[in-house]
Amino acid sequence: MADRPPIARSIAALAERIGVPAFVSVCVDLLDGAPRERYVEELGYLTGHDWQRDGVLDHDSWKDYWVRSWGARGLLHVWHDAASTAIVRGLGDEHYRPAEMCLKVATRHEVAGAGDGAARLAGHELPRVRAQAVRCLAVCGDSEHVDVVRAALDDEHDDVRRQAGRALLALEQRLDL
Repeated sequence: MADRPPIARSIAALAERIGVPAFVSVCVDLLDGAPRERYVEELGYLTGHDWQRDGVLDHDSWKDYWVRSWGARGLLHVWHDAASTAIVRGLGDEHYRPAEMCLKVATRHEVAGAGDGAARLAGHELPRVRAQAVRCLAVCGDSEHVDVVRAALDDEHDDVRRQAGRALLALEQRLDL
């Protein structure tokens, strides 16, 4: 669909249509691994994909980690604190895509309890995940996470080092270090 709305607007439209509590419930269920077939209509809004043309119900084309990622992405745009536990849990996802999206959600919404998961992901093999983990620690980390951020100052990747510098400044100000 060439004229489809931006995904954030589509997601907001779904939340308005079914209500925020139901929306959050759908997203948490998807993030927790619910079968995509249970939420075909909702996933149309969450993904912006045409189900028949794009084959999103095809498990070989779109692996299950995509469904978990789409659930988390919905929460990036429409938030309620009731989703906090699921986001913290999602930081431990076996695949980096849902975990990375949970880092983004935790960062945007300052999700309490995300610090330990973000600290673990700061050691991920992918620089983009490490950089997002350090960003998350800037807003969700506590004093026990400062050493993780300091260690990222020596990361092999420029983006991670740059984010670590910003995160350390933010932590120092926020935690009065």
